[in-house]
Amino acid sequence: MAGGFAVCWEARDARGAIEGALSERPDVCLLDINMPGNGIAAAAEIRRRVPETTIVMLTVSEDDADLFDALRAGALGYLLKDIDPVRLPHALQGVLDGEAAMPRTLVARVLEEFRSRGSRTRVFLPGRRPAELTSREWEVLELMREGLSTAEIASRLFVEPGTVRTHVAAILRKLHVADRKSALQLFYER
Repeated sequence: MAGGFAVCWEARDARGAIEGALSERPDVCLLDINMPGNGIAAAAEIRRRVPETTIVMLTVSEDDADLFDALRAGALGYLLKDIDPVRLPHALQGVLDGEAAMPRTLVARVLEEFRSRGSRTRVFLPGRRPAELTSREWEVLELMREGLSTAEIASRLFVEPGTVRTHVAAILRKLHVADRKSALQLFYER
């Protein structure tokens, strides 16, 4: 028993996590996004089959796509593995008490996503499906087109370089390209 919680099941993979949730019906399931078999898929399945169980993701991923996919799958918490172990039981109890458990930096991204939902820019590129960029992603892309570095973009937008890297990763994913150069090349070919 740690911090008022008893571990009732440990799983090596997503299938084992689902099996444990069905068998034990725990108050909370702590899942890793990158667990073998896909932690997000496990979260969705557990949410569907054991709706009374609260799901919290514990991960190293600060990627927006992972964060939003986990929330859509039913996670009520998204904690990073660098969390102080003393704080983990408090965060889990908070989720059980109806609070969200998420680092402040990620809360800011959720708020930005929510605010920008109505202000998306659809990018049409020849031979490709349209990509929807948030207003902030479009702003970052425009600064990339001006040739600014990550640090320069961060300074211009008054955000941390890590936030810029997250936006760049989202842009690359949405444009289906591997790197900045490839993303920018799409616009030069227009």
